Amino acid sequence: MRLNPKWAFGSLSGLISTFFGVGLLRPAPGTWGSFAAMLLFGLLSPLAGREAWLVLTVLLFVLGAWACEKAGRTVGVMDHGGFVVDEAVAVWAICLALPPGWGWWFAAFAVFRFFDIVKIWPASWIDRRLKTGFGVMLDDLFAALYAWAAIELALALYWRIYG
Repeated sequence: MRLNPKWAFGSLSGLISTFFGVGLLRPAPGTWGSFAAMLLFGLLSPLAGREAWLVLTVLLFVLGAWACEKAGRTVGVMDHGGFVVDEAVAVWAICLALPPGWGWWFAAFAVFRFFDIVKIWPASWIDRRLKTGFGVMLDDLFAALYAWAAIELALALYWRIYG
């Protein structure tokens, strides 16, 4: 089921859950949402410090949980593919945990998409069982944690081998 752009732009829960309409893009709205979040982070991070981004990320997590809950009840699907605010928060969290730079942010985007699609436990359990706005947001934070750990592990292995 496709989301109605009039609804997405006409309600606060629609606007937030679709990450300001990015979730309406096809194909692969989750990839578009992740890419938009990475791009926004990269372009705007010079204007705000890491502390401001951390506050914004936490705030968007809370607002995203509310918006996905309300939007899910409205459209009848709790974790609709067009709800991409969860991807945005996850990508911002990884970008905050990595050193600044476009290479790191692109890595965050790409590796996160892999773990978001694969859904390793407990993300898979949360995705299947926690059918709430909080659950929609939380499973992607676990995917973000795995992505961050994979990037850090790859970096550690690189330095160990090529030192």
